[in-house]
Amino acid sequence: MGLKDIVASTTELYTATRVYGEPVEKDGIVVIPAAMVTGGGGGGHEEPDKEGLGFGLFARPTGAFVVRGSEVTWVPAVDVTAWGITAGAVVISLAWILGRAARRSRRGRKR
Repeated sequence: MGLKDIVASTTELYTATRVYGEPVEKDGIVVIPAAMVTGGGGGGHEEPDKEGLGFGLFARPTGAFVVRGSEVTWVPAVDVTAWGITAGAVVISLAWILGRAARRSRRGRKR
């Protein structure tokens, strides 16, 4: 398999079905998943028989479209992990800032 064939076959990796799966229909309601899928790569060859290729893929769910009859609504996905990491970073930053302020305040009183 050549470099062009490999690159052509990777396009199926960049789809929402990698994150969620296929749309689901039940009782006349259709749920269509949506995701942010990004990636990049590169490759090349030095000689006709020496080729190389590398790529990365990042995918995360963003939500789903819910179809009920002729009505379509958007239901966003809630990324609990991202919220937890953000909250942790905020708490650590506040603790650091308050600790520095307390140390400065103590130094000012000693003089």
